[in-house]
Amino acid sequence: MKHFESNTDMAVKLLIFNRKEAGARHKAESYGVETKYFSKSDFESQPEIIVEFLKTCQIDFILLAGFLLLIPAELVLAYPEKILNIHPALLPDFGGKGMHGLHVHKSVKESGAKKSGMTIHLVDLAYDNGKILFQSTCPVWESDSESDIAARVLKLEHLHYSLVTEQYIKSKKEK
Repeated sequence: MKHFESNTDMAVKLLIFNRKEAGARHKAESYGVETKYFSKSDFESQPEIIVEFLKTCQIDFILLAGFLLLIPAELVLAYPEKILNIHPALLPDFGGKGMHGLHVHKSVKESGAKKSGMTIHLVDLAYDNGKILFQSTCPVWESDSESDIAARVLKLEHLHYSLVTEQYIKSKKEK
């Protein structure tokens, strides 16, 4: 939101969340961004209501951050190649259901990997499966805890997500 705040070509118009205690809600409200709660049940049993709401709000692209539910097929099909996600590890390794938060960093550590990083990818019908748009890496040291890896990856996410998504959106709008 901070990155797009002064952008005249594109803006964050809406934050949708599925956990009532989502911290991003307060952040969005502080930027004057509309917020809307949909329950997990809404995503699972009534995704067409969410699609209709997004269309009514004239949403062109969807950027996920910290969203753990599988995106319903109706939403993916309504926004082909227009839903982007950030993942706190290098895909295709260390992805899929349950690979989030410290779980993913624990898996990286236990694998003996010498590097980790973040991935920005398109969303398709499976967890962490869509086309990879960008990756950035960082080292994993033997002495690292899962939290050490998480902190290093988070810095990469903050550094790259807004810039990469802005470039991607511009490239799609030019076509």
